[in-house]
Amino acid sequence: MTSQITPTTPIEGQMPGTSGLRKKTRVFMGPNYLENFIQATFDAIGGGDGGRYIVGGDGRFFNKQAIQTILKMAAANGATEVIVGQNGILSTPAVSHLIRLNAFDGGFILSASHNPGGIDEDFGVKFNASNGGPAPEKLTARIFDATKTISRYKIADFEDVDLSQIGETRQAGMVIRVVDPVDAYQALMAELFDFDAIRALFASGFTMRFDAMHAVTGPYAKAILEGTLGAAPGTVVNGIPLEDFGKGHPDPNPIWAKPLMDLMMSDNAPDLGAASDGDGDRNMIVGRGVYVTPSDSLAVLAANAHLAPPYRGGLAGIARSMPTSAASDRVAEKLGIAAYETPTGWKFFGNLLDAGKATLCGEESAGTGSNHVREKDGLWAVLLWLNILAVRKQSVAEILAEHWQTYGRDYYSRYDFEAVASDKANRLMDHLRDQLPDLAGKTLAGLTVTTADEFSYLDPVDGSISKNQGLRIGFEGGARAVFRLSGTGTEGATIRLYLEQYSGTDGDTTQDTQAALADVWAAAQQVSDMAQIIGRTTPDVIT
Repeated sequence: MTSQITPTTPIEGQMPGTSGLRKKTRVFMGPNYLENFIQATFDAIGGGDGGRYIVGGDGRFFNKQAIQTILKMAAANGATEVIVGQNGILSTPAVSHLIRLNAFDGGFILSASHNPGGIDEDFGVKFNASNGGPAPEKLTARIFDATKTISRYKIADFEDVDLSQIGETRQAGMVIRVVDPVDAYQALMAELFDFDAIRALFASGFTMRFDAMHAVTGPYAKAILEGTLGAAPGTVVNGIPLEDFGKGHPDPNPIWAKPLMDLMMSDNAPDLGAASDGDGDRNMIVGRGVYVTPSDSLAVLAANAHLAPPYRGGLAGIARSMPTSAASDRVAEKLGIAAYETPTGWKFFGNLLDAGKATLCGEESAGTGSNHVREKDGLWAVLLWLNILAVRKQSVAEILAEHWQTYGRDYYSRYDFEAVASDKANRLMDHLRDQLPDLAGKTLAGLTVTTADEFSYLDPVDGSISKNQGLRIGFEGGARAVFRLSGTGTEGATIRLYLEQYSGTDGDTTQDTQAALADVWAAAQQVSDMAQIIGRTTPDVIT
């Protein structure tokens, strides 16, 4: 077996976003595309000599082939050991845990998260650092710089590794361990939660539906919910990971998980509905007849975390992404702990978690997690909800109603305008940006502007500054509109508009969400002039 150095040239556009590099699958399958990016990553981290890494993905199309390439490149770059999930399967939180558990140097995750999969759909690669979290901005900048100057990549010449068999082999001087993808993660969950209480909950007749969306979480949910905790057979549906996610869109929200939503709003609804996404880091929570927004879910979990074993001593702090509603801030204030507002992207939580400043973190895009790993964790969030339900012995609707009575309700929704021509999307953002200095005091659709700025984040741990993280407009009466260009799509641009209206503790917490947001939605349309600039006022997705 030999290693070879293959000449190559830079390929434009290999800049990692908030969650790595995402492109169409056929782009990744093109000559040298994957190889260039992987070699640039090794170059950016100072080479792979003596390195130990985790490799796995969500099972989407091209996952297994990409893993074989990464294994050969890791060996050629001097890595000494790689752990791979059986059949190439590892959820994103499971990769984070394995990096931390084994004190490895990092990991390669093959996923485009909640994006569709298949040869004509999306693929992605991201590198997680030694703390188990996504590469920080300084590292992604070095990776991008390396993609612009790359002239060669290193790859070993050996037969493809049999990923179907658990066990250990050695290739080109590198140990390759194929492991059960669920074992270590399940052991961690058993340490975190009161499994006896959750078993008793299911034994009492509690019912649940977990939609794995034919994505990576299926084997984990099947093993833990049905196998260990005693949920009824069939609790987990769409539990077999498929390369194209069964031609579905593995994004756990009311639009893409509509069959689950329909069930939960019907007379036949179980007590709890939940779903997770492509790579297992996102979650959706639905009670019988009530949808829990991700912002509310974070706030409820924070307010009740003390009911689960690892959080009984209290929380150090709560962190949320800027577009996420302020619901969790109100919990932090009541608990007398710090509340942090970060840019979108889980990597921004890493420093807070590592420094012990935050315990729970969340994003409005259905990502919730804690300091047990350095990623958001869909199944962890579901298990924490189950632990809380087991202790409180109330329904999801009852818990949510009591929470709103205590803290008030942050009516909240996200409007996604997808595949907008990039020049039009940038023009809309520039139009808004130009108005920011003069907006305070103006009236838009009957609402008076109190604040208007472009979010910039000063990291309280390392002092780094992240600019241009979204445009914020606040209004009298507790309303807010936030505009962002998303970095998770693979074609055109996605404009994300986040709308929020706070009810107050003495306000009406029973309104229809869209009715409660009607005024701030009208103000957002007026200030952005979206009808004129992008020619659209109807979002593709409302969540």
